[in-house]
Amino acid sequence: MPDEAQDITSAAAGLFRTTHWSAVVQAGRFDPGEAAEALNELCQVYWYPLYAYARRQGCPPSEAEDLTQAFFARLLERNLVTKAEPQKGRFRTFLLTVFKRFLANEWNRQHAQKRGGFQPVVSIDAALAESRFGEEPAHAEQPDTLFERQWAMALLDQVMARLQGEYRESGRSRLFEHLEACLVRDAAALPYAEIGAKLNLTQAAVKMAMQRLRARYQAILRQEIMKTVTTPEEVEEEIQDLFAAFRR
Repeated sequence: MPDEAQDITSAAAGLFRTTHWSAVVQAGRFDPGEAAEALNELCQVYWYPLYAYARRQGCPPSEAEDLTQAFFARLLERNLVTKAEPQKGRFRTFLLTVFKRFLANEWNRQHAQKRGGFQPVVSIDAALAESRFGEEPAHAEQPDTLFERQWAMALLDQVMARLQGEYRESGRSRLFEHLEACLVRDAAALPYAEIGAKLNLTQAAVKMAMQRLRARYQAILRQEIMKTVTTPEEVEEEIQDLFAAFRR
């Protein structure tokens, strides 16, 4: 499909000329396996927002899944990630812009006979995706606004999963279980004494553990954001955008 390929290439080239994402640069190396692995790692945050976007455009579940997989496969097939340059920009903006063009060209209709015939690039849990989509309330917001909110939720989920994994590997799973729910609560309202009694720790020790948990959470959040931006200033902008997404 020359028209479709040209549209995708044109959109990606324009965005990549002004955008840098260190993880995507890694995905542009010549080793196909390494490229797929790097892209998969980064896009774990983004596959569900794109899947949900396709569903809101009227695609049934199986079609939305195939389109999402095919989209990521096309990024590698066309070697578009090699066009990345160390400039300003947002990875999610690139993905959504090119995904819109991908859907507008009705790839799924013209390649219906090939559906499911490509090698999956991103690990997608179809049952989980549809369950999650079904639990979302009806929205009057624009799909782009919902995409931003789902990006924010997916990124925070990724951060929490990394944090939980670190505590599990260091043998502090029980401590994490008791402190996790306190991350978003007012410090003055935290039941340090109650948690300490359950864990056989002093109130001061629990307070210190909470401070360390918050600090590590913030550090991981910045690490995840740094994968898709260039400067520290952009990290702060992304954090502002992340929390603003929940207020729209």
